[in-house]
Amino acid sequence: MTTEKGLRVLVAGGAGFIGSHLVDALLGNGARVTVLDSMLTGRRSNLAHLQHEPRFDLVQADVVDPLPLLGRFDRIFNLACPASPPHYQADPVHTMMTSVLGTHRLLARARDDGARFLQASTSEVYGDPEVHPQRESYWGNVNPTGPRACYDEGKRAAEALVFDFERTHGTDIRIARIFNTYGPRMRADDGRVVSNVVCQALAGDDITVYGDGRQTRSFCYVSDLVEGLSRLMACDTLPGGPVNLGNPNELTVGDLVERVLRLTGSASRVVTRPLPVDDPRRRKPCIARAGSLLDWSPKVDLESGLKKTTAWFSREMAHDAAPQNKDHALAG
Repeated sequence: MTTEKGLRVLVAGGAGFIGSHLVDALLGNGARVTVLDSMLTGRRSNLAHLQHEPRFDLVQADVVDPLPLLGRFDRIFNLACPASPPHYQADPVHTMMTSVLGTHRLLARARDDGARFLQASTSEVYGDPEVHPQRESYWGNVNPTGPRACYDEGKRAAEALVFDFERTHGTDIRIARIFNTYGPRMRADDGRVVSNVVCQALAGDDITVYGDGRQTRSFCYVSDLVEGLSRLMACDTLPGGPVNLGNPNELTVGDLVERVLRLTGSASRVVTRPLPVDDPRRRKPCIARAGSLLDWSPKVDLESGLKKTTAWFSREMAHDAAPQNKDHALAG
């Protein structure tokens, strides 16, 4: 277990799915945490339970703009970017600027503060990979002009900036390449396969599978991912390159759908749609570096993680429906 007792930590994007879980872990380990979030895809409800926490502050601001005056920080986590295709493609220019200009602003802040900096990168830097599993040494197979390029190439450019700050300014940097992550606080509309399948199954709607369902993913439960991020930031040995964080247990999208149908008891039928442009066919991280450097590996099995995630979505859907039911009852 890492400890951040007494440290001042900035989490850009801390109102998002992963960011909010990271904030909880940092506070639990004794840190003083400031969240900076534009709320374009982050949600205040993810942090509502912290409103009376004296070691927590929430500042609504966009990292594309000049950063507000916030005091000095010891550590900076940059998770400030939409991470699902519907969200990052909604305003692709802003997505690219978030990764490039936003990362530059936060790096400059880390340099000036003498803070340790962690960049949340992504498995999308590998594109539709021609090497399997994906190791950090693989340069990737990314379409630089396609509809996903705002995110894929934005994150690749951000990685370049991070290493340039290390070489030019001696900034203490770390890069985590995050693979598919799931768990409570995912948005139902984020377009990711776990949230799509679980929400459709719970609602009894048709389950949409893109392509033939044989494309693979490797799903990491959010608590395991947050532990990896915490260990990477706390590690006093410079990693010397990016570090993959994800679960190497690979399965097909079709297999995921079958598991969710069994878990929920849903009678939803499966319908297929064309595979989106540049959607990767296979995804599996090699996590040997994370194992040797951080003594880290995922602990939560898929069955347990899906149960927790499904239970959370079920509560959320019931909560969202409650006011409508009440209004209907009153009107009747």
